Amino acid sequence: MNITFIGGGNMAGAIIGGLLNRGYAAGTLRVVEIAPAARERLEQQFGVRTYAAVSPAAVDSDCIVFAVKPQQVREAAIALKPLLSRQLVISIAAGIRATDLSRWLGGYPKLARAMPNTPALVGAGCTGLYALPGAGSEDKSRADAILGAVGSTLWLEREEQLDAVTAVSGSGPAYVFYFVEALQQAAQELGFDPATARQLALGTFSGAVKLAAGASEDLATLRARVTSKGGTTERAIACMDADQIRERIVAAVHAAAQRSRELGVEFGRD
Repeated sequence: MNITFIGGGNMAGAIIGGLLNRGYAAGTLRVVEIAPAARERLEQQFGVRTYAAVSPAAVDSDCIVFAVKPQQVREAAIALKPLLSRQLVISIAAGIRATDLSRWLGGYPKLARAMPNTPALVGAGCTGLYALPGAGSEDKSRADAILGAVGSTLWLEREEQLDAVTAVSGSGPAYVFYFVEALQQAAQELGFDPATARQLALGTFSGAVKLAAGASEDLATLRARVTSKGGTTERAIACMDADQIRERIVAAVHAAAQRSRELGVEFGRD
């Protein structure tokens, strides 16, 4: 299929790279990007065709992916509206509800919304997807193929579930980095140099995730196996429990989900 990206930033570049790695031909991919330097970079890096503005030639594709900043989506949608006929439209713009984008496109029905996260930049993303009823099974398969080029995908039954996806996996890498930062800081305070502390923190986290991903047991069981009675791990977990770390993490994710809902309302205003 031919795919047009409106916006040529990091996430668009990650998806383009993933598609090329999956065997897509560069000639099937187009990018609308207003910045000349970004267009030149995309052409040199990926060999794709680029355009400075939305035009009939630029959007002569099977799928159109909105990959611009949320505050730029409405303007881009207005330019795209008269050029739509049969294409599937996919939005990866955070906070823009599919119902609002469809309205800006004149009630266009073939539309899906996706919430990828930054590990997509290394092909390890996790993307939540939702499609309006007007998008058929073939449209959903195409959307899945595009976002699946940079990691795993999960289809949702209700659009409001994307607020939870945003809070858990969309913002989630920042939570991970926050914890790893703290682990690295502790290692440095215990006498390691920054490089060694970073290696210990990252290696421990990535190894634990790999172990959990391949295990049949739940996370609580895996944690209990490390937590010997009267040992060092038990002391550390008790310290975290005393400060209600688990409860604060859960509350923080709920706060992120609430902010996602608020942004949907804010961005959806005409």
